[in-house]
Amino acid sequence: MKRMGTYVLIITLGSDLTTEVGALGTLSFPAGTYLYAGSALGGLDQRVSRHIRHEKTVKWHIDRLTVAADSVVAYESYPDYIPECELASIAEECGMIPFVDGFGCSDCSCITHLLRVTEGSLDLLIERAHLEPFRDRRNEIK
Repeated sequence: MKRMGTYVLIITLGSDLTTEVGALGTLSFPAGTYLYAGSALGGLDQRVSRHIRHEKTVKWHIDRLTVAADSVVAYESYPDYIPECELASIAEECGMIPFVDGFGCSDCSCITHLLRVTEGSLDLLIERAHLEPFRDRRNEIK
C-alpha cells in the first residue's frame, strides 16, 4: 500500500555549491543546512527514499542539492499530513530563512519551499508540526 504524506528534507552542504537549477538558472548555495518541504501523494516511501539516495538521475530542483549534499535526513508528516505549503510557512515562522524564490514550488503560489535552517529552528519545527523521522515502511509486514 502506498502511503500519502508530506515531508521535509534536511540537507547539509559542507562546502559552497554553485549549480544549474533548471529555469531558475545558476544558483549559489553557501555551505550550511537547508530545509526543503515536499509532498508525496503518490507514494511517500518511494519519493523520500529517492530523495535521500545520493546516486540518482536529476529530475527535480531539489535533486541538485541532494546529489551534492554531505547528508540528507528526512522527516515525515503522516498520516494526518500538513500540506507542503503550510510546512514551508511553519518553517519560516520557526525562524528559517526563505532561500531561493521559485525553488520547488512551480505548482503553487508559494515564494519557495527551500529555506535556510537557523539555530534552534529545526527543533522548533519538528515539535510544532509533530514531524517524525522518516522510516521506509514498504518492506514491513502488513
